[in-house]
Amino acid sequence: MQGLQELGNIVNSGAEEVGLFRTEFLYMNRTQAPDEDEQYGIYREAVAGLDGRPLVIRTMDIGGDKPVPYLQQPHEANPNLGWRGLRFCLANTEVFHTQLRAILRASAHGPVRVMFPMVSTVDEVVAARREVDTVQAQLKQAGLDFDPKTQVGIMVEVPAAAETADALAAQVDFFSIGTNDLTQYVMAADRGNPKVADLIDPFQPAVLRTIQRTIRAAKKAGIWVGMCGAMAGDPMAAPILLGLGLDEFSMNAAQVPEFKLSFSQLSADACARFSEEAVALDSAGQVRDRTAAFLAEQAAVTNGKH
Repeated sequence: MQGLQELGNIVNSGAEEVGLFRTEFLYMNRTQAPDEDEQYGIYREAVAGLDGRPLVIRTMDIGGDKPVPYLQQPHEANPNLGWRGLRFCLANTEVFHTQLRAILRASAHGPVRVMFPMVSTVDEVVAARREVDTVQAQLKQAGLDFDPKTQVGIMVEVPAAAETADALAAQVDFFSIGTNDLTQYVMAADRGNPKVADLIDPFQPAVLRTIQRTIRAAKKAGIWVGMCGAMAGDPMAAPILLGLGLDEFSMNAAQVPEFKLSFSQLSADACARFSEEAVALDSAGQVRDRTAAFLAEQAAVTNGKH
């Protein structure tokens, strides 16, 4: 979700929540950052429009392919691996606090979850949670309402986060696996470069095993784990992700009806067995071929029951 104009489509699609509100778009194409009241008004309207459905608000993922000139970011040779996401926010606490205050104030009106992007270390999460505590204290002192039990989560989109998922899980309430960035970082392949497009495939075994490890860490810690990115809305990926134990799938509203129909035809037990087989394969092509066969088998079973 990138703006309030999408709310109607989301509600009508049958979606059960918004798994990713991309707030960096509030900062782009303007000459100064939105202030606290402007952001609060937008987040509050989003909460109201969802009529009780949870809203996951990702703090601004400024930098990388989303530069904001007025925030005076330096030129970087490789901005996707540079000063972006949570890294930028922790170095610009005034801007960060403004956004956190707006998000937390909106939490007084319905279920809101805060999510930090581009996390690499436990230290970053500890520092970010400290800023949340600071902002909550400010709001309390100012007599402004907020939900003190607002969930805090992180994007797992950097290999370092997946490798230390067990430690990170102890610091947060949920994970959201960002497969677009995770795939390009795991495969060391720029997703904007057509010459390496065959490597930008979340069905690559290395990516699947990274996802598997992340989900296992979340389950062991007792936190829920979702996914955003192209893979989350791909019906072919559904049996693998369901089998691995993914709890929530975030996708475009237009994809929801078909995805839910495909999902309803899957057996959780069969998917659990199949996912172990799929993750052990040697290539993305093998995974796709075997998944297509599995889906055909599942459809035959479903049709046979009617």
